[in-house]
Amino acid sequence: MASVRLRAVTKSFGDVTALKDIDLEIKDKEFFVLLGPTGAGKTTMLRIIAGLEKPNAGEVLLDDAGVNDLIPAKRDVAFVFQYYTLYPNMSVRENLEFPLRSPLRALHPKEIAERIAHVAKVLRIEHLLERRTTNLSGGEMQRVAIGRAIVRTPKVFLMDEPLSNLDAKLREAMRAELAHLHLDLGSTFFYVTHDQIEAMTMGDRIAVMNRGRILQIGTPDEVYNRPKNLFVAKFVGSPAINSFTTQLVDGSLRMSEKDISFTLTDRQASALKGLGMEKVVLGIRPEDIEVTRSRKPGNCYESIIYFMQSMGAEDILNLKIGDMVIRAIAPPNLETKIGETVYANVNMGRAHLFDPQSEERLVED
Repeated sequence: MASVRLRAVTKSFGDVTALKDIDLEIKDKEFFVLLGPTGAGKTTMLRIIAGLEKPNAGEVLLDDAGVNDLIPAKRDVAFVFQYYTLYPNMSVRENLEFPLRSPLRALHPKEIAERIAHVAKVLRIEHLLERRTTNLSGGEMQRVAIGRAIVRTPKVFLMDEPLSNLDAKLREAMRAELAHLHLDLGSTFFYVTHDQIEAMTMGDRIAVMNRGRILQIGTPDEVYNRPKNLFVAKFVGSPAINSFTTQLVDGSLRMSEKDISFTLTDRQASALKGLGMEKVVLGIRPEDIEVTRSRKPGNCYESIIYFMQSMGAEDILNLKIGDMVIRAIAPPNLETKIGETVYANVNMGRAHLFDPQSEERLVED
């Protein structure tokens, strides 16, 4: 297996800069997830690692060896595309055999057969080997596409949103299968997605990317609970974080032109005082707002349920506090109803504070 490193990699297409001075290291045998919205530059980064695109500047290293000048076939990486790219005129077996019949490999037919049998068993597709790929379901085609990568025993697996074309139930099942496959193979996985659930449930580490730049790298826990900037805080988390621009006044954050204020913890107040801030963006995740039917001490606000969504295990409530709307999560057994008056108890100890200009995090834990 192998580590992957990018040093100051930049890539432009005409006037559009897809990657800007990217520095990134993926450890040997790590399941690394690159997360970002459409157009962030994720696929471009994969294609540069694979050798399908050349960077305008910077260096790509596999196991500390530069590979900028190597063609894709000699980089020993496997690319699993968003679209399955299977040969429709071939059987599943023939699709799996195809990358092994390259003159560069010169494998004996017996070894090819052994590899196919092993991969088919791992992916549970033995019963599909003689079937044409045109007769497969979406999940079966995705397994075959992954199998065609595995048979090559590459140094690195590059996966470009491989589950995005599957339905929700199948995506959930395939996420678990890929995570187990990574453990079984002990390989390096570089996985690209715009789906935060995939990133949070599968990745050893996550890099959040936007507009060609990496904004934060960390474990799922670090990225979710300690976002380095407002973009990461908003992009990671469902339902999305509540965020408001507030005025810092005497240890409280006040909403402009609204009779609402949030009392800071002593640690937050002390840290902000030293920064000389006048305005602060306050971020509060919905799960950090407790909904009750009676008033509690602290940052507690009378509110009206404006809208609600039942998700089975939880209810997502839109609460109106004056003319401000915030999202909160409540247990179904609270049996709330639209139009009902409840109390929103904000846990300011879990609040996230950002600079309104730079949008960078202000107070570290």
